[in-house]
Amino acid sequence: MGEKHLTLSQLNLEGQFLGFVGDSGKFKYLRLGIPSGDVQVKLPKELRSSLSLSLVHGEQIRVDGISKLNSRTGEIKFKAYRVQPTGACPIEKLTPQTKAKIMVCQKSGCLKRGGKGLLSELEKTLCDRGLSDKVTIEHTGCQKRCSSAPNCVLRIGKKHYKKIHPEAIASLLENHFS
Repeated sequence: MGEKHLTLSQLNLEGQFLGFVGDSGKFKYLRLGIPSGDVQVKLPKELRSSLSLSLVHGEQIRVDGISKLNSRTGEIKFKAYRVQPTGACPIEKLTPQTKAKIMVCQKSGCLKRGGKGLLSELEKTLCDRGLSDKVTIEHTGCQKRCSSAPNCVLRIGKKHYKKIHPEAIASLLENHFS
């Protein structure tokens, strides 16, 4: 990993296999769900093809490897040298359910073009469907998309949805949390 990375320690993690990360069939990382959240672990080339055939989504696995610290950015990276199924039954809700976030612009341009109405309709729709405790609504500054005001962005995990109606937001959230 180069000179800017310092080896920290041996890595022994057990958790739920959440899938692979990478471009169309050429994945480099696996996502592992542990009680404190999700982590990405880099896989060596020799393990990638065999793991893609043997791992099942939701399966409990053990990852042995090393963790390295980027001395410039302070970021910790994980690299595996062995991945094994533990034989334990998958735990349905191992990772805490991530809250969704809705970011609504509260600058004057968006407010004049219906931002207040959008916000109140959004809060009412979420309350009616029982989703208000699972979602954080954040008031933001300008989102630099003034031509499509009022602006609101729904973020669920790493996915972002823009220009959607409150009913569509509620439907997406119901599908995500069910």
